Amino acid sequence: MALSLFRTVRGRLLALMVAIVLPIACLTAAAAVATYRTVFEAIETSQMRAADDFAVRARVWYRGALRSLVASAATIRAVSPPPDMCDRIAEKALAAVSGYEAVLLRVGGRPDCVGRLDGSIPPGELTAVADQLATRPPIKLWGGTEFTKARYGQVTIAGRSFLAIYSEFDGGDALLLSKPDPLDDTFDLGSSDKGMMAALLRRGGDVVVARGGAQADASWLPRAETVPDQAAHWSAPSRGGPSRTYAARMVAEPELYVVVSFDGTAEQAAKTQFYTLLLAPLLTLTLLGLVYMKAIDQHCVRWLRGIETTARARSTSASARVPLSDEMPRDIRSVAEAFNAMVDEQEVRQSKLRLALDDNRFLVRELHHRVKNSLQVVQSYIGLAKRNHQGEARMALSDAECRVHVLSAAYRFTLADGEMQPVRIDLFLDDVVAMVSSLILARGQRLESRIETQAALPIDRIIPLGFLIVDVVSRALRAAPGIGLELAVTAAGDGIIDIAISTDRDTTQIAPPRLFAGLLMQIEAIEISPPQGRSLGVWRLSHGTPRRNDVVQPGPSAGVIATPTLSPRKAPAGPT
Repeated sequence: MALSLFRTVRGRLLALMVAIVLPIACLTAAAAVATYRTVFEAIETSQMRAADDFAVRARVWYRGALRSLVASAATIRAVSPPPDMCDRIAEKALAAVSGYEAVLLRVGGRPDCVGRLDGSIPPGELTAVADQLATRPPIKLWGGTEFTKARYGQVTIAGRSFLAIYSEFDGGDALLLSKPDPLDDTFDLGSSDKGMMAALLRRGGDVVVARGGAQADASWLPRAETVPDQAAHWSAPSRGGPSRTYAARMVAEPELYVVVSFDGTAEQAAKTQFYTLLLAPLLTLTLLGLVYMKAIDQHCVRWLRGIETTARARSTSASARVPLSDEMPRDIRSVAEAFNAMVDEQEVRQSKLRLALDDNRFLVRELHHRVKNSLQVVQSYIGLAKRNHQGEARMALSDAECRVHVLSAAYRFTLADGEMQPVRIDLFLDDVVAMVSSLILARGQRLESRIETQAALPIDRIIPLGFLIVDVVSRALRAAPGIGLELAVTAAGDGIIDIAISTDRDTTQIAPPRLFAGLLMQIEAIEISPPQGRSLGVWRLSHGTPRRNDVVQPGPSAGVIATPTLSPRKAPAGPT
C-alpha cells in the first residue's frame, strides 16, 4: 500500500492499521463461513440419517411381518389341512405373534383359508383388500435380493386402522393384517431431540403411524405434501403455522414414506455460532481500531493540532507559543521547541523591521513635505517670472507652471496619507483643469470637464496623463486663441476608459512633439481617434489593479519624462 497517497499522519497510520486488520478480518470471515457451511451440512446429514433410520426400522418391521406371512403360508400349503382345520391353524399362528389380527391364504383350486382374532373383520373385506393390493406394483428393493413379490399398505376396516402385508407365490397369494402398535413401538427411538417428530405417511398425507402414537396431533406435518422419489430434505410451513425443516424417505413405493420434522433448534444454534464466530473477531478488531484511533489522537494528532493552532494564531496574536507538556512525545516536543525558537527569532526580526519601517515612513513624510515645498517654490518662481513677459514667452512659462502643478498635484494626492497610494483620476483631473483654467486660458475662455469614472492610477501613469492634457490644451490654444475646450472621461468597458478633448469649433491641428508618443507609452494608452475637425483626439487606456514601484523607462527616441516613484524603503527621487 502506498502510504504517501494519504496526506495526514492519522490517515497513514489508519491505512497501515487497515492493511494489517483487513486480511485478518477476511480470514476470520472465511473461517466462520466455512464452519457455518460444515455445521449446516452436518445438521442436514444428521436429519437425513434420522429419516433413513426411521425408514429402515419401518422396512425391517415390514420385512419381518412379510417373513412371518410367507412362513405361515408355506406351512399351511405344505400341510394342506381341511378347510375348517386351516382356519384354526391360521388363528393359532396369529395368536403366537402380538399385534397380528387376520390372515388370508388363497391357493388355486382350494377354499380360502381365513384366520381372524377379531370377529369384526369380515372375510369379504380381507378378500377385497387382497384384490386391491394385487393390482399395485411390487415394492422396490433398497439392496440385496427379495424372496417374494410384496406390497405394503394401510387399510381401515370397521373403523379400525390396520397395516396390510401382501405376498404373491406360485398358484396363490396371502394377506396379513396387523395393528399399528408394533410399528409404533419401532418408531420410538428414544432420541433426546425434543423438537423432532416422525411419522409413516400414506400418499395423500394420511398418518399411518406417528412417533409416540401421537397420530391425533398432525400440526407439525408440512402444509403442502411432498412425496419423495427416494429421499428429500426441505423447509416449509407446517400445518400449525410455524416453519419447520423436514426430511423424507420412501419406504414402500408408491404409497408409504417416512417424514421426520425438526423445529430448527439445531439450525438456530448453528446460526448463533456462526454470528459469534464472525462478529466476535470483527468486533474485537473494530474495538482495536477505535482504541488505535483514540491513541493516535491522544498521543500524536492532539499535539500536532496544538502546533497548527498556534501557527494560525500568529496572524492575530504575536505572543502565541506552543504550550509544552511532559506528556508530549519526545520527537513532537522537539518540533514544538524548534517552532517556539523560530517564533522568537521571527519576533526579533519583526521588531527590527518595524523600527526600520517607522524610520522609513518618517523619511517619506519628510521627503513628501520637501517635494511639495520644492515644487511650490518652483511654481512660485515661474509665476513671478512670467509677470515680466508677454506673448509667446508668457504662454511658455504658463505651460511650464501647469506642468509643475501637475507634479505637485500628483504628489499631493499620492502622498496624502504619508505613503504611496493610487490617485483617483476624477479628483486629479478636476484639479488640473482648474489650474489650466486659471493659468493658461484667457478671460472669457472656458475649459469644461465631464469625468465619469472613479478609477485610480499609480503615480507613474497619472503624471504623464496630466502632462498629456496640458500639452494638448496648450497646442490647441496656440493654434486658435480664444476657443472653448471640453475634456470628457467616459467608461468604455470593464476596466477601460476613453479620454477625449474637443473644441467648440474647427481648429488647425498642430503636429504633436516627439514627447507626446512617449507620454502615450508611459500611460499605456492607445489613440483610437486622430485629431480632426473639433476633436483634438481620443485615447483609450485601462485601469486595472494598480502596480507598485513601476517606473516606465524612456524609449530611445521618444524623449519620455521618467516619473519618479517612491517606495517605503527608499527616499523619493526628485523630478527630472
